Amino acid sequence: QVQLVESGGGLVQPGGSLRLSCAASGFTFSNYGMAWYRQAPGKQRERVAGITSGGSTIYADSVKGRFTISRDNAKNTVYLQMNSLKPEDTAVYYCFTDLRGSGVRWGQGTQVTVSS
Repeated sequence: QVQLVESGGGLVQPGGSLRLSCAASGFTFSNYGMAWYRQAPGKQRERVAGITSGGSTIYADSVKGRFTISRDNAKNTVYLQMNSLKPEDTAVYYCFTDLRGSGVRWGQGTQVTVSS
């Protein structure tokens, strides 16, 4: 079965960095785009960054220049490098893929808290 397992969240001070990882299994990872979403308390889930199967990327305006999405097809893993973190980046971060005819999949989420 398809699984997306996030890791790497935690507590970090403003200005700090974190790298999130999402390990995928149960499908041909290299054939599909991947994305990171986040949801802060009381807010709607929003897409933070996406990467196509070919490696093209897209970012939310709020994270451009600070976050970098990448993928390692040999490891079936997608990453989100987050630099210059701000308190407003605090949220649960989710890994996502759209398997087209087989539906969408979400990871369980990993908490990122930016606070001094």
